[in-house]
Amino acid sequence: MGNGDVSADVSPQDGGHGQPVQAPPELPLDFEGFYLGHQEFFHDFAEIHLGSRLTAEQVVHPVFLEILGSWDGLLQQGDLEQQTLAVLHRGVTRRLCQDGRPPAFLINGPITQNLNAVRSQLALSTSAGGLYEAILELPTRQFTVIVLRHLLGYPTKRIARYMGLDTRTVDYHGRKGKERLRIRLGLPAPAARNKKGGEQ
Repeated sequence: MGNGDVSADVSPQDGGHGQPVQAPPELPLDFEGFYLGHQEFFHDFAEIHLGSRLTAEQVVHPVFLEILGSWDGLLQQGDLEQQTLAVLHRGVTRRLCQDGRPPAFLINGPITQNLNAVRSQLALSTSAGGLYEAILELPTRQFTVIVLRHLLGYPTKRIARYMGLDTRTVDYHGRKGKERLRIRLGLPAPAARNKKGGEQ
């Protein structure tokens, strides 16, 4: 044994089993900032779909690892918020497929507690099941805005930041999503209003 071979002299009581302890790798500073700014939202989004915080954490951890693995490429694409939201959405969808079940908000999620608020905000008065199914059928951006705004209660500015969109674009997708829901659920169009805000 040479003098430099110190691993052979490690005691079993040291718990090292002869393996040197390595420091965790340095993370890019901008990724650390992204993680700190987004981890709460990612966990909230996953939890409302998966039904428990523990399952959400199990899904979000590999989602962040996937984002870290392609971090440089994501930064070069210029639409970081949208790209990372797509990674999150894929991770949640993959877990739901593995579990063979619909999103938790269909059956027992936080939306149940806020149903009256959601109905009034969406101006819908139909059964909950039809509403949830209709939300699932929305295009991705409309779905995201409706879920963030009406199910998670996020303000427009925060949604715009997460999605990498202008607030007016977020409002546009919200209006389009509500209109699709109205048509899908067979509800009457809202009464036309004149310029002073009264019904015509």
